[in-house]
Amino acid sequence: MKPFSLSIALFFLLFCQSLIAAESPLNVLFIASDDLTQAIACYGDPVAVTPNLDRLSDMGVRFDNAYCQIPLCNPTRASLMTGLRPDTLKVYDLSRHFRDEVPDVVTLPQLFRNNGYKSMRVGKLYHYGVPYQIGTNGLDDPQSWDQVVNPKGRDTEEEHLITNLEPHRKISAALSWLAADGTDEEQTDGMIATEAIELMRQNQEQPFFLGVGFFRPHTPYVAPRKYWDLYPIDKIKMPYAPENDRADIPKSAFAHNNPVPNYSLAEEDVLKAKQAYYATVSFVDAQVGRLLDAVEELGLSERTIIVFWSDHGYHLGEHQGIWQKRCLFEESASAPMIIYAPGRKGNTRASQQIVEFVDIYPTVATLCGLTSPSSIEGKSIVPLLDKPERKWKGRAYTQALRPGDGLPVMGATVRTDRWRYTEWNQGEQGIELYDHKNDPQEFDNLATDPRHSSVISDLRASLRATVSGTVPSSPFDPARL
Repeated sequence: MKPFSLSIALFFLLFCQSLIAAESPLNVLFIASDDLTQAIACYGDPVAVTPNLDRLSDMGVRFDNAYCQIPLCNPTRASLMTGLRPDTLKVYDLSRHFRDEVPDVVTLPQLFRNNGYKSMRVGKLYHYGVPYQIGTNGLDDPQSWDQVVNPKGRDTEEEHLITNLEPHRKISAALSWLAADGTDEEQTDGMIATEAIELMRQNQEQPFFLGVGFFRPHTPYVAPRKYWDLYPIDKIKMPYAPENDRADIPKSAFAHNNPVPNYSLAEEDVLKAKQAYYATVSFVDAQVGRLLDAVEELGLSERTIIVFWSDHGYHLGEHQGIWQKRCLFEESASAPMIIYAPGRKGNTRASQQIVEFVDIYPTVATLCGLTSPSSIEGKSIVPLLDKPERKWKGRAYTQALRPGDGLPVMGATVRTDRWRYTEWNQGEQGIELYDHKNDPQEFDNLATDPRHSSVISDLRASLRATVSGTVPSSPFDPARL
């Protein structure tokens, strides 16, 4: 064959391949992390070593202002996977299943399953008790999946080696950690990455929705010892807070499981806990890197949407010693969200617009040409993938139910591009207003300043029109909040 004819043939072959790829359904790689706040380098964290999440951010669009619906594992995951708010699902605690209230809801992976995709899960997508339910189905939803895999690594066998700063608490709820011996692949999250890669390999010729749920950095903070080496203890610092930071904050704003600063622990101990947290963040980052490498090696990059999210944010000592979750401050209400969609990317790598986790369902469905159920309470943010700097005028609504001091308390907050307004029991247990333009760390509660009465009036009306803000009459277990 003449060189010219060969060139034409090669061009025609590549053209046909591009047409086939364009007509092929897009796969979805749906990656979840547990209790991960924005302790990621691409989010601006000066300490975090996260080259793989940074790489994913470079590939797609990072959402710097994405908010969960409840900063607690079970309800936030149920909300994200159904596209429905907690008040619709009536799920506020760690034990109730969303199908108790909405038995016929079509979940996001179920939507793909109903449309000819193979829907698979490895690890924690719906709620699991950590670490005691690792290796089981947890509070899973069988209707969502064609295939599930529940790895169980050496971390579950070495719990007796874990350091627990609060022995009166279970390691699942305490500041606890282990710098483990052995390799990544021996840990549960390493095994999850291995199994997910194998499922992609086995199913690369058919459209798939693959949920990959990592258990870390949820307590206990367990990862191979090498990740501790990335974080010398002298580089770990407590966050700044003014001396009187808590003076203008309602008592209800502080989680019931963390009523006093730093659990009354010595600063040197909580710094070690923070070091351990960052080590597990880098461990999860490494597993995400393995998944990204596999997508490239299998030739799936141009036909696979990749979504990375954490179920909610996490406190690491802010506001004079808040730890973990269950709060409505920025650190626990916001969480990482990165979306890579082949062929869709604006000129910037990040969007500053306000988005919610209930937006993920309709966004992923739209990207794949599927129709979301009419009941979905989020909205597609595909336009922000094409133009991240687009004006959006979004508002995000987050709730938190607490046992209270004998009287349950429901907190509800709305976040706009400038303001955060929060009510506890519709204001009976306190209100908060923070100006993110001038006070991004939420130090100065402006709720009693009459100059902001019109702002409060607008935000209160918006908040109450979207979430109830009152203690639900539906069943919930105070011990599981």
